Amino acid sequence: MAEPAEAVALPAPIDTLLTAAVARRFYLENRSKVEIAEEFGISRFKVARLLDAAVAHDIVRIDITVPAEIDVPLGRALAERYGLRHGVVVDLARSEGTASSPADRGRNGRWLGTAAARLLSDIAGEGDVIGLDGSDAADALSEAVTRLPLCDVVQLTGVHGRDLAHDTAIAAVRRTAEAGGGRAFPLHTPFLLPDAATAAVLRSQPATAETLDRFALVTKAVVGISAWDAPHSPVHGALPEEEREALRAAGARAGVAGLVLDAAGRVLPTTLDARTIAVGAGRLRDVPERIGVTDAAQGGTGAVRAALRSGLLTAVVTDATTARRLLWHDDPDDTGRTTASPPRTTARGHR
Repeated sequence: MAEPAEAVALPAPIDTLLTAAVARRFYLENRSKVEIAEEFGISRFKVARLLDAAVAHDIVRIDITVPAEIDVPLGRALAERYGLRHGVVVDLARSEGTASSPADRGRNGRWLGTAAARLLSDIAGEGDVIGLDGSDAADALSEAVTRLPLCDVVQLTGVHGRDLAHDTAIAAVRRTAEAGGGRAFPLHTPFLLPDAATAAVLRSQPATAETLDRFALVTKAVVGISAWDAPHSPVHGALPEEEREALRAAGARAGVAGLVLDAAGRVLPTTLDARTIAVGAGRLRDVPERIGVTDAAQGGTGAVRAALRSGLLTAVVTDATTARRLLWHDDPDDTGRTTASPPRTTARGHR
């Protein structure tokens, strides 16, 4: 008669203590199963059984508190489709599709910012100069980033709010610089000025000019992607209604670092261009690495698609729903195109 399969059990108190000791070595001290086996004079197979028992009997409790994960195949497919160096797709597993409240949108934005911070940490090297625009996405990144090589950080757009000393854009630049021990170069100027003459005067001020001069040194830039007419958009809100309608008729879709893009990714000129203090399209394209991060509260598939077509980005961080729409659904503005087939691989990777 065949012996029954060995059950994982803890029949005696000494086994409980042994299991706890083995679990401590493995999970807290990062010891290998072979090292643990040698220390306790047991086989590595018994070590494995004790680790299983530790979980089964609640000696070890594994709690995954992050309601998101990185979908590596989907990110790779997105990068290949749009000719990017990096595609990072965050699968907001628990909250995706239900982010209807401001709290949900804010939480999702933080996870996207965390993923962008991880990407920036991975690709940044000592001596890089990092540029951040004044978007919510860049602010979320600055709160999540914990380590960087020695890098200076430059603010790429002026302040959107009224507090020129403590605006979130300035705080984001300082936090990110602190993560790498580098210098911060903020812009204590409004993004939008009353007229071109005032903007020219402010650009010539020594502190502002010092930061503007460093635009040419930026090697890694992070910018938010939002709908051009998103709520609280400084460009859309400042335009006269007649020009808004003209831009809408011209196919305006996205806002990136103060630029308005049409569905094909072309930069649309506005009457505000001479009044803004921000990195221009040409200067942004000169940056070797340009990471676009979806604004979870103000983005949309059309805006991300326009940004990806613009040539302004070499990398994107977005959510899984948006990525799938970009890959598998036609753009209603593109006639004659067929729906792309989903990638063959469906397995999810973890980072």
